[in-house]
Amino acid sequence: MTDIQIERSFQKQPTVFQNTKALISKKEKGKLHRYHRNVGLGIKTPREAIEGAYIDKKCPFTGDVSIRGRVLKGVVISNKMRRTIIIRRDYLHYVNKYNRFEKRHQNIAVHCSPCFRVKEGDIVIVGQCRPISKTVRFNVIKVIPNTIFGNVKKVFIQC
Repeated sequence: MTDIQIERSFQKQPTVFQNTKALISKKEKGKLHRYHRNVGLGIKTPREAIEGAYIDKKCPFTGDVSIRGRVLKGVVISNKMRRTIIIRRDYLHYVNKYNRFEKRHQNIAVHCSPCFRVKEGDIVIVGQCRPISKTVRFNVIKVIPNTIFGNVKKVFIQC
């Protein structure tokens, strides 16, 4: 537990009772209890969320954030922030006057739990949740590894 204590406040899961000296049997001495859940929507809980040691209250698998509303897909274009990534959603918009489509895109800030290893170019599936911060209203629920060659920001991918 000492390796996750890097913040000023004591990091713990609020649903797990930690003073279990009298309750633990001799067989389970080394194993720590960890809260995790299934978010539904046919998404499996990642192995890192079940076995990991991270503490994230905004994680949909180990925290108190529920996924409801829209489920979107996008490409990661930036992961420079701590536990937040920017995804790009490309779409076509129809213009009646010219009887043609035009390319448009939308950048969305998304909370990324430490159970995912995300790089630029990865395709992520995100679910809508309550507002986590001023700009973040979505949470990563699945990562599909990179299949794009070249610059991620210049490629038009309609997910």
